[in-house]
Amino acid sequence: MRRGNVWLWTAALAVYAFLYLPLAVVVIFSFNDSLLNAAWVGFTTRWYTTLFEDADMLRAGGNSLFIAFSAAGVATVLGTMAGIALQRWQSGVLRCLPFLVLTPVAMPEILLGVSLLLFFRQVLDLTLGLVSILIAHITFSIGFVAIVVRVRLAGLDASLFEAARDLGAGPWQTFRRVTLPLILPGVLAGFLMSFTLSIDDFVITVFVAGVGVTTLPLQIYSMIKVAVSPEVNAVSTLLMALTLTLIAAASKLAPDALKAKP
Repeated sequence: MRRGNVWLWTAALAVYAFLYLPLAVVVIFSFNDSLLNAAWVGFTTRWYTTLFEDADMLRAGGNSLFIAFSAAGVATVLGTMAGIALQRWQSGVLRCLPFLVLTPVAMPEILLGVSLLLFFRQVLDLTLGLVSILIAHITFSIGFVAIVVRVRLAGLDASLFEAARDLGAGPWQTFRRVTLPLILPGVLAGFLMSFTLSIDDFVITVFVAGVGVTTLPLQIYSMIKVAVSPEVNAVSTLLMALTLTLIAAASKLAPDALKAKP
């Protein structure tokens, strides 16, 4: 192996170790039989039992799942329509559509969180809670779905849709029988991405959650302010496993969507 390749592999392994070793430590110490979790004492699975007996954690997990599924469902519908519009109509007043759809994706989360907070309180006079979190998650998820759907459409032959119209299919029939089946992997990938982004979100959620409403990331944060108990490691491990599974499924359904530029 050439000297340049050795340095390249060394640098790559160092980067991956920097990224994944902390995650491995979290998983390993979720099985640590120690209340303080400062040093390895022994192997146990009791922290997972404790986790599923924690009412506050279960409530936060239920809120996160409800918000994630709801936000992903609504964002998938709206994002799919936006992705189709981005691909097919690029003239006139719709020239600004890419800017409107993709701005929440490019905007820093803290800025988006503050903007939504001010909008909810000063414009809508909305009481912060599950509804405000749901709206916020839908807002930042739509752009991701639109990108995935647009990439999927860009890889299709436009003559397929023209042939359907030539054979007498109307716009809705063309969409239902031709367009939707062809873009379905991208739509499903967009749903999984939205779900993953929603259930993991902390920065935006902390601005729009309000008092008395918590999600899983907020609950974890409130626990680690006191001490990092193995219960936190356990819930982090489960959340990590869910997130990685959904990301793997999304990349399998639409392998080009996560690496292609809009």
